[in-house]
Amino acid sequence: MDITSSNSGDIIQLGDGGGRGYPLGRARAVFKADGAETNDSYSVSEWWLDPGFAGFDAHRHDANDDMFYVLAGEVTFVLDGQTSVAAAGSFLRVPPGVEHDYRNDGSAAARILNVFIPGGFEIEMPKIVEWFAAQPVS
Repeated sequence: MDITSSNSGDIIQLGDGGGRGYPLGRARAVFKADGAETNDSYSVSEWWLDPGFAGFDAHRHDANDDMFYVLAGEVTFVLDGQTSVAAAGSFLRVPPGVEHDYRNDGSAAARILNVFIPGGFEIEMPKIVEWFAAQPVS
């Protein structure tokens, strides 16, 4: 049973796969909690990356901590131009101002839990979905 509300003081309980989903070509995201539910203090999302997913292009967040916990598979992170591979169980904090990207260079699907502090990132998701929909899928 999923329990959600737009009141930041309410309990959020979601079953497996619950939340607001966004298709992103060879990836997809499901937001479990976002600005409306947390008073923009954080957002929590789960990301699935198909094998060969090339990433989102290097970007930075000037005022946000972006934290990643790899749940399954391996994820290649590029942080200020340096590449590292994170296996399941790995945690990564990207502080504000650090240019970063992530992709799945492996042959198996990867899954990441993302915490974004402060929240509000989800307002960008419709534009990101639109961009991916316009890209050819290889």
